[in-house]
Amino acid sequence: MKNLIGMYECKVDAKGRLMLPSGLKKQLAAELQEGFVLKRSVFNTCLELHTLKEWNGVMAEVNQLNRFVKKNNDFIRRFTAGVRMVEADATARIQIPRDLINFAGIEKQLVLASVGNVVEIWDKVQYEKVVNDPEVDFGALAEEVMGNSNKTSADD
Repeated sequence: MKNLIGMYECKVDAKGRLMLPSGLKKQLAAELQEGFVLKRSVFNTCLELHTLKEWNGVMAEVNQLNRFVKKNNDFIRRFTAGVRMVEADATARIQIPRDLINFAGIEKQLVLASVGNVVEIWDKVQYEKVVNDPEVDFGALAEEVMGNSNKTSADD
């Protein structure tokens, strides 16, 4: 599993092409030749860029679901809706299909946000609204999500 680092601001051109920023390009150098999978986010109006290796791992889990259970079949259909293989060209540009641009409300200014092993692709205005949402108490969220961990420090 590759943990990506960084948040990058960039632009998408009129044809939907996105130049990968150099910091991200360096982290993904080994994967540039294999291509990527681009999909809709489950919880947000952004896109997710997966390396092919990571995507294959996700799909290995999804493929274990029993397709004869209707809710599993419905989930798989919605989860994979709009999924596209994308390749970087010689200048490390990727093409974002128009339907995915529309889904994410992408205008011109983008934010590429590394989230573990995935890169989220956001319209900049949308990204800033989500990360600066005054309704979310990040301290309380951090405590709820991470505070009940059984992890202890090395000094204990």
